[in-house]
Amino acid sequence: MLINNQTLTSLAQGFNAAFLRGFGSVSPSWNQIAMLIPSTSDAENYGWMKDLPGMREWVGQRVYNNLEAATAQLRNKPWEHTIAVKRDHIEDDKLGIYSNLFAIQGEIVARHPDDLVWGLLPTGFSTRGFDGQYFFDTDHVGFNRAKQEVSWSNTQGGAAAPWFVADLSRSFMKPLIFQERKKAQFVPRTNPADPHVFDHAEFVFGADARYNAGFGFHQLAVGSKQGLDATNYEAARVSLASQFRTDGSPLGVKATHLIVGPSNEAAALELLNAERNAAGATNVWRGTAQLIVSPWLE
Repeated sequence: MLINNQTLTSLAQGFNAAFLRGFGSVSPSWNQIAMLIPSTSDAENYGWMKDLPGMREWVGQRVYNNLEAATAQLRNKPWEHTIAVKRDHIEDDKLGIYSNLFAIQGEIVARHPDDLVWGLLPTGFSTRGFDGQYFFDTDHVGFNRAKQEVSWSNTQGGAAAPWFVADLSRSFMKPLIFQERKKAQFVPRTNPADPHVFDHAEFVFGADARYNAGFGFHQLAVGSKQGLDATNYEAARVSLASQFRTDGSPLGVKATHLIVGPSNEAAALELLNAERNAAGATNVWRGTAQLIVSPWLE
């Protein structure tokens, strides 16, 4: 193949089409557990405010709720994936393999937000959230029905494979954050006069993006490393539901999803699908949550 601007432009278009084919083959799953936060800067500040009291009867003047906020920051990170195509391969028309290679690149790039978000979840036992506590901790600040400040726990401890119970019913409020500054894009570098081409006799085609993942609302998830059984599952559900605002009204959190890795899939299926438990009694937890089996977990 004769190498000139026209052939290189055509080649880049073909590689881009293959990239998009692979990219489009992926159905992202990160949005099940993370809320999308569009970003317009190198970092975004998150002010985590105390929960608002519930509605009150309007008698006399309005009551102004003064919000207390602690500022925390999530900084965007740049990401890239690049493939080099040798000049000799272009000249000799040895390009058959590259179509599949760039489709695979597209798939890798499209799956990366899933890698980032789901990979973050199990680190919550040892990583601090925006309230300064470990995301899964025993002493988050909470309140009871009597309007008293109490310690609220969203972890059960343990040392087994982690599993999680979460409220994923809201699109605008999730346990995790996916903060997007720039979507992934395909970038060809095909100038024959480029110093890289002169020094290495190859053209490069890459994808780049800017985003990051972080911890969001700890109130929406309980993490456990205890064995997955009915007793521990019930305790996690009760913990989620036992949250109240400063005025004593319920926070309204409920367990909608059970999230496990492959090693806990059988236990989760039995817990959520079996008609009867091991003792032969009615399984009261049947159908009480949707199951997510994540390959990013143990």
